[in-house]
Amino acid sequence: MIGIPGDLGKDLCDAHLPMSRRDVLRVGGSSMLGLTLGSMLQLKAENKTAHVGGPGWGKAKSVIMIYLQGGPSHLDLWDPKPDAPDNVRSIFKPIPTKIPGVNFTELMPKLAQVNDKFTMMRAVSYTPKGLFNHTAAIYQMMTGYTTDKVSPSGQLEPPSPKDFPNFGSNIIRFKPPTEPMLPFVMLPRPLQESGVVGKGGDAGFLGKAYDPYTLYPPGGDMDMNKMDKIRVDDLEMRPDMFGVRLHRRARLRNAINDAMPVIDKAVSHYNLNEHYDRALSLVASGRAREAFAIGQETESTREMYGRNTFGQSCLLARRLVEAGTRVVEVIWPKVANSDNHSWDVHKGLPKRMKDQSAPMLDAGLSGLIADLDERGILDETLVVCVGEFGRSPQMGISTSGNGNSADGRDHWPYCYTGVIAGAGVKRGYVHGESDKTGSAPIDKPIHPRELLASIYHSFGINPETIVYNHLNQPRELVKAQATTELFA
Repeated sequence: MIGIPGDLGKDLCDAHLPMSRRDVLRVGGSSMLGLTLGSMLQLKAENKTAHVGGPGWGKAKSVIMIYLQGGPSHLDLWDPKPDAPDNVRSIFKPIPTKIPGVNFTELMPKLAQVNDKFTMMRAVSYTPKGLFNHTAAIYQMMTGYTTDKVSPSGQLEPPSPKDFPNFGSNIIRFKPPTEPMLPFVMLPRPLQESGVVGKGGDAGFLGKAYDPYTLYPPGGDMDMNKMDKIRVDDLEMRPDMFGVRLHRRARLRNAINDAMPVIDKAVSHYNLNEHYDRALSLVASGRAREAFAIGQETESTREMYGRNTFGQSCLLARRLVEAGTRVVEVIWPKVANSDNHSWDVHKGLPKRMKDQSAPMLDAGLSGLIADLDERGILDETLVVCVGEFGRSPQMGISTSGNGNSADGRDHWPYCYTGVIAGAGVKRGYVHGESDKTGSAPIDKPIHPRELLASIYHSFGINPETIVYNHLNQPRELVKAQATTELFA
């Protein structure tokens, strides 16, 4: 018999878990695939140490993802091309910003006054390969992987336990919160295109323990006062249930468990004690309920963010990270492929952007970045604002099979703009450059996978860390390396 010295299981993603019989069998079976035990261990060792450290490593304690589902037009917001041909150039005038030589359009006056606090990524880019539709592109942005099935209409099958996890689920698995607080919150609506709801928004094969807490207030998408209707009944303690009684019941449960070692052993894999204790602490502490009490904010603060669903969602995101939440995803409060307030401007772009979407984004995002900075927590809070793609430089043409009016723009994944701030990200920096029509990168392109890798890096998580899917197959968190040039 061959004895293997050392501590078993220390090379696993979950180092506290022992090596199982299945792990041993996997090593034996790997030889049929041309992998020796030595090469497997070498791969794991390299995975454990590669791409660790460098600028921005481990700076983030939390992340707020402002997700502009629908795909905003970069040319009409923050990458204007005033010298481009008429059918490319935005109708909105360029305006100066805090950074000399960097212009936004007139739709972004408030963001223009705080862009010395964040980095513009002006060459976010990928080649479609079936990702011209919203749902597939959203899935890639949120998980780092492309979907297996895309129908000719662009719609996908619904969310599945086989899906890759949302990046937020991966973060809270490797970096659980240290406070009795909700680890991952998604608001004010799910990711959605047509009838496909929530694709790329949950924990997938990691299991429901890592799903986000979803805060979707009642009311339609056009209800601008939805955030005043927040209800968190599942975080409320019954009036007759005092904290002492609640903890007494927990002790009783522990006593019963201690008297049932066989059952304990049978369910130990599920970490019932850990999850129960976490839920108990969350409810008993009242920390989450307090964070959701957005009415405690001053009127001036609420006005700064904008008295609408998006602005108040950004404000709530700030309150959540202050209370200890690791990941907050603010989803643009409108279905991707819809009209009125949506970024999917196949027609009617001038009015929809000027009167609806842009003012909300301008106030909400600028308010969030300025407020976090003033409170001294921007340095440990990563803020990312991005959509699944941009819009076509040429107006009135079809790039995705959709119809477009002369004043509309179609989907465009080849080049668009995103914003990143906080947690060691450079201030007042422009990363990358688009060509003179905003059609393609000419310098420093960044793929959505590389953006996700940079988020993991910011938390001190190796982007190429191996996890095991529903078939127990090894998969990287994301097949990319962090763009460390984004960090100071």
